[in-house]
Amino acid sequence: MIGALRREPGRAVEVCAGGPVEGAEPYGEDLQLALYLCYELHYRGLDGVDAAWEWDPELLRLRGALEERFLGALRTDAPTHETPAEALDALLVEPVNGTGLSFYLRDEGELWHLREYAALRSLYHLKEADPHAWAIPRLSGRAKAGLVAVEYDEFGAGRAERAHARLYAELMADLGLNPAYGRYLEEAGTAEALCTVNLMSMLGLHRVLRGGLVGHFAALETMSSPGSRRMAQALERAGAGEAAVGFHLEHVEADAVHEQLVRREVVGGLLEDEPWLARDVAFGVDATVWLEDRFAEAVRGAWERGESALRRPLS
Repeated sequence: MIGALRREPGRAVEVCAGGPVEGAEPYGEDLQLALYLCYELHYRGLDGVDAAWEWDPELLRLRGALEERFLGALRTDAPTHETPAEALDALLVEPVNGTGLSFYLRDEGELWHLREYAALRSLYHLKEADPHAWAIPRLSGRAKAGLVAVEYDEFGAGRAERAHARLYAELMADLGLNPAYGRYLEEAGTAEALCTVNLMSMLGLHRVLRGGLVGHFAALETMSSPGSRRMAQALERAGAGEAAVGFHLEHVEADAVHEQLVRREVVGGLLEDEPWLARDVAFGVDATVWLEDRFAEAVRGAWERGESALRRPLS
C-alpha cells in the first residue's frame, strides 16, 4: 500500500501479492494497516502522498474490498443485542473486580505501562471526535442537536486549548512522549489497536452506517466516565503530572453528562426519526465493545507476561 501511494494517482492498486483480499485475516495487521492508510487520506493525509489519492477510484475499489472483509467479520463475530437499550444497559453494570485495562493500571500499573497505553491510544485520541463529526449532515432534529452539543465540548467549547485532542497531546508530553499526530503508528499500530480506530472511521465515512456510528459514539461515552476515573487514579499513583491526570479528570465529569445526552437525544432522536436503524445502532455498540475487549485482552496479556504490548518498545 505504501509503495502504491508513493506513485501518481490514477493507476491500478495491487497490494495483495499473496492472494485476494477475500482471503486476508480480517483482524490481521496487514489488512488493518492498509485500511488505516486509506482512511488517513480523509483526515490529515500522509507525508509524500498526493492528496488526489483520497478519491482515486482504484484506491476506493480496494478500500471497499478491505471494508467488506472487516465489516463482514464483525457482523459474524461480535455478540449482538436485539435493541440499543439492551446493548447500552449492559455497559452500565460496573464489575466489583473488573479485569479491564483501567482496573489493571489503577491497581498494578507502572509508569512504563502507562506510557505504552498512552502511545497505543494516541492513534484514537489525537483524532478524538473527528469521525463522529461526519454524522452531523446525516442527522436531523434532536439527534443532530444532541450530537453537536457533545462535539462542541469535545472540541473545547470554542477554546482551542481545551480541545480534548489537545489535552491528550499534553498528557503525552507529560509522560515524556512525542505528541505529534501519528507519531507512534509504527510502535503502537498493533492489529488490535488499529481495529478500534478503523471501526470508527469506517462507520463515519459511510452514510449507510450512520446508525452504527451513533452506536459507537454512545458506547464510548457510556464507558468513558468510570474508566477515566480509574485512569486518573492510576496516573496519580504513578506520580504523573497535572496534565496527564487532568485529561482523565476532564472526562470523568464531561462524559457522565455526555452519556445521558447521547442516549436520550442522539440515540433517542435518531430512532424517533428512523426507527428502522435500531439494529444498526445496537451493532455499533456491540462491535465497539467487542473490539475494545480484544484490544484490552491483547495488551493485558503482554503485560502479564512481562512483555511490551507494542510492536516495538518505546525508547
